[in-house]
Amino acid sequence: MSAVPLTKSSKIYVSGHRGMVGSAIVRRLKAGGYTNILTATRAERDLTDQQAVRAFMQREKPDYVFLAAAKVGGIYANNTFPGDFIYQNLAIQNNVIHSAWEAGVQRLLFLGSSCIYPRECLQPIREDYLLTGPLEPTNQPYAIAKIAGIELCDSYNRQYGTQYASAMPTNLYGPNDNYDLATSHVLPALLRKAHEAKLRGEKELVVWGTGTPRREFLYVDDMADACVFLMESGIASGLFNIGIGTDVTIRELAQTIVDAVGFDGKLTFDTSKPDGTPRKLLSVEKVKALGWQAKTPLTEGIRLAYQSFLNGEKR
Repeated sequence: MSAVPLTKSSKIYVSGHRGMVGSAIVRRLKAGGYTNILTATRAERDLTDQQAVRAFMQREKPDYVFLAAAKVGGIYANNTFPGDFIYQNLAIQNNVIHSAWEAGVQRLLFLGSSCIYPRECLQPIREDYLLTGPLEPTNQPYAIAKIAGIELCDSYNRQYGTQYASAMPTNLYGPNDNYDLATSHVLPALLRKAHEAKLRGEKELVVWGTGTPRREFLYVDDMADACVFLMESGIASGLFNIGIGTDVTIRELAQTIVDAVGFDGKLTFDTSKPDGTPRKLLSVEKVKALGWQAKTPLTEGIRLAYQSFLNGEKR
């Protein structure tokens, strides 16, 4: 299957366009002059419904697909709803990838997460470390679903000659993030908690865990830029880590957030809560060798994210 060259008028379907990543991809495409972007809300098209997805793909026949739709959440959500996380993610990606192939979609980029890699992994984490050890138990169902998506793309490439690649971002944050404390990831959760603590005039901010795990954070517009870059570069297959290349401790993250918010109380760490994976720093040498690297430093990204939060740009 030979790919249709990506042009400004190519028909491009962005799934999950209301989510943080999908909306960033749409912003990036529009800024780049792309004019034929397909989107649909969940009410209009439930991606867990195989027949609905197939009918959409057959009707629209997009040239390119960004598979950004997913059920996502932090440690609490993953621990509380493991069945939802594995079922919904498997259903979404199976339906979109298979229906894309049936409809003759030339190129597809599947988006996952750095949690696909083993819990105890050499750092920084290279793409070839996949499946070399046990996963982090707190998000194993989600990770297994995403690993299956990577293999689905690779298998269709081998059997059918498709050109479906996979991009695995590190921890993302920015406009349209999820700030629900029951389901959000660590950065938006801390940002909201710091903001509310400041408004209430509190003297203490409680952070889950010991504060010692190290995490890498990438501003979502940088992620979107990497996704469009991979499509524009003509990448036909493979797995690509997308990150910024540096990490911080949770304690350092919390301090950066309270500085941005202007909360001047004390940070306290609740060691009865889980830490999750000790460290997750992605090796970004593979994508960097192609000519892409992140542009937004963490301090600047958090400032932009907080402004988005104040403007109501959240889920």
